[in-house]
Parts: sequence; C-alpha cells; structure tokens
Amino acid sequence: MEKIIETSALTYAYRAGSSKEVRALQNINMAVHKGEILAITGQNGSGKSTLARHFNGLLTPTSGRVLVNGLSTDDRNNIGEIRKKVGMVFQNPDNQLVSSIVEEDIAFGPENLGLPQSEIIERVDWALHILNLEELRKETPHNLSAGQKQQVAIAGVLAMKPECIILDEPTAHLDPRGRREVLESSLRLNREEGITLVLLTHFMNEVIHCSRMLIMDSGTVKVEGSPREVFLQGDEQIEKLKQMGLDYPVASRLAAGLNREGFNLPSDIIHHEEFIASLCQLTS
Repeated sequence: MEKIIETSALTYAYRAGSSKEVRALQNINMAVHKGEILAITGQNGSGKSTLARHFNGLLTPTSGRVLVNGLSTDDRNNIGEIRKKVGMVFQNPDNQLVSSIVEEDIAFGPENLGLPQSEIIERVDWALHILNLEELRKETPHNLSAGQKQQVAIAGVLAMKPECIILDEPTAHLDPRGRREVLESSLRLNREEGITLVLLTHFMNEVIHCSRMLIMDSGTVKVEGSPREVFLQGDEQIEKLKQMGLDYPVASRLAAGLNREGFNLPSDIIHHEEFIASLCQLTS
C-alpha cells in the first residue's frame, strides 16, 4: 500500500541533552497508508500525541527520521508542503478557533495558503456541506456546543484539502452524543472523500471502526494489527492489554463473559451488531 507517512528509528526526547532529558519515543518504525483509518491508542503518557506531532513537523526527531510523501520533516524547507498534506485537529477545539464567525474560521487556513477568494469561498462551502454544518455558518463559535466546535475545527482543516488528517483525542471532552457526531463525521470523510485518518483515542469503541491500530506503551509500539486481530478473545491477550491499562470493546467483553459461562459465540466479535446477531443465532 502507498505510504503517506513513514517513520524510521524515530526517537524523541524532551529537553534532549540536558540533565532533565525525558525519552518520549524510542525507535519507532511505522507507516500510515493512503486511504486507511489508523487508530493509535495507549494510556496517557504512552507517547501517542508526541508521535502524532511528528507527522506534520510540529516536532522533529532527536534521532531517526519522518517522511511525509517522501519529504523529510528535518528539512524546514519542506514544512509548508508537509502541512498542506497533513492537517491536525487537537483535543481542545478552542485552541484552533480563531474567528468570531464560523465561516470565517473555516476560511482561515485556505487564506493562509494564499488562494484566490473565489476558491476560498468554494472550499468553505464544500467543508460546511461535507460536515453538515451549513446552518451554523453565520454562528459565533463560542455559542456552539463542544461537539459542534470540534466539527468546525475539523472543517477548518478539511478546507485546506489535506490528504491526511490527524485527530488527536478529538472526542475526549465531549458527551456521548458529541463523541458520536464527531466520530461519524470523521468516518464519513474517509468513506466519501478518501481522506486518510489517524485517530488518537483511548475509547476502544472508537478504535473498532478503524482499519488498523497501534497500541503504544512507554514510548514504543507494543501491538499492531486490525482491531479484530488485536481484540481476539484469549486470556493471554486480555492480560497483555490489561497490563497496558486498556480494555476490550463492550461487545467483545460481553461475548467473552458469555463464552466463559458455556455459550459458543465467535471469539472475534468487536461490534454491537455482531454480538446481537450471534445471540439471535443462538436463541433461534
């Protein structure tokens, strides 16, 4: 598969070379493939946000390298082009909203690209339409719900038309409804627009919608695979995730509990719909 982002022996230390050096990433070798939805998960302090900040040059390696479409983030001359390819949405949308009107906020990125006004208007209209935000275009961001603010932040990145969007814990501060809306909008960008997504999250029920996942612990990648592979039921795997402070998705936990009681449900259930369908087969 075509690689958009690739890291080789990526190591990063905060306050490198000082007596207070903290090694945050250690020898990371991984890639983000075009068109996929990659989940990166792990406990707080595992290194996932530090890793993501290397994907568009917000951080550069202490050693090793990061390539974005073949361009090294170490070369500061590449950063402008890299950030056109890879956009980033942060955990707190208030840190990204810069204007007093929604449509002006979404236009901020394209304006900084130096695009003609006609194309800026076209991109803003397109981003509002894709995320079903047309009715909010004249609203003031601080009047919006937290979930709506996060979707406006996503629209602002989307209007720059990147190939890849990094979503750094985008639902961490949202209620269940807001989490669902932001997740559904993000998945639609991948499904309908072909945008590659990298989702940083600690919600396992979000991870199951991704095509591949990495689990980080102590600055290294400990587990890699599809969610169905990673959450396959088995005492050894369950214990491995537990030691890293992670749990199985709800449907997987329910299926595992019933199997311990003598039922015979598939061992790779991860979605609620699969769990319900399997129960219906048993009862019929």
